[in-house]
Amino acid sequence: MIIDSQDLNQMIVIGDRVLVKPKPGNDRTKSGLYLPPTVKDKESIKSGYVIKVGPGYPIPAPADVDETWQTPREKQYFPLQTQSGDLAIYLQTSSYEIEFKGEKYEIVPHNAILLLIRDEELFD
Repeated sequence: MIIDSQDLNQMIVIGDRVLVKPKPGNDRTKSGLYLPPTVKDKESIKSGYVIKVGPGYPIPAPADVDETWQTPREKQYFPLQTQSGDLAIYLQTSSYEIEFKGEKYEIVPHNAILLLIRDEELFD
């Protein structure tokens, strides 16, 4: 899917999803043979950098509004472990690929992320 937005900051990630910029895959085998793009696209596990993170898992509001004068509480979320800048190892079969300004991104559900690598000094 191609996105025709002007700015990445206009994108809002919903729920327990994460926007990931995939790392380019290795185009050679260990013995030096070149792999065609169709082989690289069929890998089951990929890695990439987390760009944006959704608010998390929605928590149902308690049903404690028993008086008409009380106002219902705002929707609350249980936050995700991922943060922008993390390196995520994830299952590609669960992700959805989008294209924005000629760059490929993937929308990954939080439960498809297998491992996070957080380097605090990466962006210093």
